[in-house]
Amino acid sequence: MKGLILSGGRGTRLRPITYTRAKQLVPVANKPVLFYGLEALVAAGIRDIGIVVGDTQAEIREAVGDGARWGATVTYIEQDAPRGLAHAVLISEAFIGGEPFVMYLGDNLLNRGIAGFVEEFARERPAAQILLARVPDPQMFGVAELANGRVVRLVEKPAEPRSDLALVGVYMFGPSVFDAVKAIRPSARDELEITDAIQHLVDAGLEVRPHVVDGWWKDTGKLEDILEANRLILDTIEPRIEGTVDDASRVEGKVIVSPGAIIERSVVRGPVVIGADARITHAYVGPFTAIGDRVELRDTEIEHSIVLEGARITDLANRIEDSLIGRHVVISRLPVRPSAYRFMLGDNSEVSIRW
Repeated sequence: MKGLILSGGRGTRLRPITYTRAKQLVPVANKPVLFYGLEALVAAGIRDIGIVVGDTQAEIREAVGDGARWGATVTYIEQDAPRGLAHAVLISEAFIGGEPFVMYLGDNLLNRGIAGFVEEFARERPAAQILLARVPDPQMFGVAELANGRVVRLVEKPAEPRSDLALVGVYMFGPSVFDAVKAIRPSARDELEITDAIQHLVDAGLEVRPHVVDGWWKDTGKLEDILEANRLILDTIEPRIEGTVDDASRVEGKVIVSPGAIIERSVVRGPVVIGADARITHAYVGPFTAIGDRVELRDTEIEHSIVLEGARITDLANRIEDSLIGRHVVISRLPVRPSAYRFMLGDNSEVSIRW
């Protein structure tokens, strides 16, 4: 069985971060989202993996390489523009080569893995197997309607959803899906929708097996979803201190301090991960925060946030919360005090706050 990871989207909902970085490489708990999908496929026994790439392919190729670090072989499949999930399937036919395959959206996270679902799919061999999750805003997703445990209808982002069962970004297909994607036509969005392809399988009388997943699932396409995924993953970490923590500092709860990191005269309250060669001085780092490599925090308080590598935040009078701060961002204080801070800043930004 082969794997197919889709990493061709532009990430418009995460701008300005995604002006300079592929959305699939935005880190959650200091690891790119895309890497979680690769790990899930390999853990399910899938090591021949295709990655569909678009405008950001150079960055993705550099980050993933040939897949050897995961014990996998990676093939890159170029998509000229985002033309829909079913189009990504269509252009991958030569790579798949008639085998069953798992398609994993590169910006999705599923906390309990997919090994059990893959085993069932390999054993039962339906035309397709889809994973579903109940969501409060189904109009934002592909939605499945079930009757007596069977899929009867799928609609992409319906204005009036007839169920709250969203399609999770993991799909399993047999070879018949290629006939389905060739039979459908572009939607009103001018994309080949995977929901239409799966509906074609249903209408042809082929078995589409649904599963409602246990545990959490996150589509990390928006700021609040990335922060929530960061929170959920940080809550599972095992603490370890490999950097330096001075006697004037307190490290509480589940905290990872990576090699070369220095914490001095500070309080770090987990769950928190602090990247390699970061420096935390006279600062407070609160729960559910990921501090990237080579970040400098001084005279600053921050919690429930993600700070990417190389950023520098100093001398802030108010606490930073619920923020995603890009690479090499500089935030400092000038003399006029605001009442609160909330940031979503692109890479290489610089912000000065009046005191």
